[in-house]
Amino acid sequence: MRVNDGRPIIGTSDDIAAMVRWLLCVAVLVVLIVAVGGITRLTESGLSITQWKPLTGAIPPLSEGQWQAEFERYKHIPQYLEVNGPAGMTLAQYKFIYFWEWVHRLLARVIGLAFALPLAWFWYKRTIPLGYKPRLLALLALGGLQGVVGWWMVSSGLSAEALDRVSHFRLAAHLLVALFTLAGLVWTALDLAALSRGEPRARLTGFCLAALAMLAFQLFMGAMVAGLRSGVVAGAGWFSSDAWPLMQGSLFPEGVEWMKGTLHALVNDPYLTHFVHRWWAWAVVIVLVVMGRKLRARHQRLVSVAVHCAFGGQVLLGIATVWSGVALWLAVAHQLCGALLVAASVWGAHALGRRT
Repeated sequence: MRVNDGRPIIGTSDDIAAMVRWLLCVAVLVVLIVAVGGITRLTESGLSITQWKPLTGAIPPLSEGQWQAEFERYKHIPQYLEVNGPAGMTLAQYKFIYFWEWVHRLLARVIGLAFALPLAWFWYKRTIPLGYKPRLLALLALGGLQGVVGWWMVSSGLSAEALDRVSHFRLAAHLLVALFTLAGLVWTALDLAALSRGEPRARLTGFCLAALAMLAFQLFMGAMVAGLRSGVVAGAGWFSSDAWPLMQGSLFPEGVEWMKGTLHALVNDPYLTHFVHRWWAWAVVIVLVVMGRKLRARHQRLVSVAVHCAFGGQVLLGIATVWSGVALWLAVAHQLCGALLVAASVWGAHALGRRT
């Protein structure tokens, strides 16, 4: 389709295919940053950089004096005063945690550029299909919001009144914005791919909306578990029933603090958050099995396999993470698989969507 001056306003099939590849590449980068974010959290690196410098912060300290200045700033926050300082942290150890937080922030900058620059190019060339500009701008805004939420999260652990970690509510917001952005990227790429084939865009069905909402709650509870460091409250070790399916020898853990009410305990008590996270997972599994069956009924076998592999891997990694006492590589794999589960579930929801 062309306007009077002969310049395309909807793009050719090749233009649309290029946009699909672009969005999927950005989605891969988002999955990667979720994994790096897991490493950053598990190595307690998130508070190592105490300033937010969106532009100049891309350059790490280059001299010994600059490293000492960064270390001195770090020495004034609760994490150092209460944990790492008494443990005798050295400059070399500080450089290690600084590295992971710097990589995390650098990757965020790369994602921003990887989205914004091609978007500007497609906009300039007028190859963005009709109706997609607002959606792409919304995805750009979500990327900017993620940066703001990230610093909002970090700042919660820097003040003198803070604990030795960030707010678990802000950590959850940071993770969920990233995963919501990932879902938007995947859905938009799938809509564009359908457009290139001459098919209408998809609309969520009630079942798929419920399935994604259940998954979102599970991811939120996972963030609560991570932020409260409640992954280890089960205790025990490899292949021990005291770690899974039991928690400290019983199905429902002892020690839940109910004094401030059930809702407060749900999002603040490490025992209850862990309990709900591990058992709500099975409700999500059931609904995703149903999604898989619906997909197979529509001859979408590849999508069904992707959904089953994602939730199966996520469950197994979650159990292994608990059994290992939250081994870093398993916990990171669990978080990475969670992002892949989001992508697969969105793919499944799109395949089952109403066509309009």
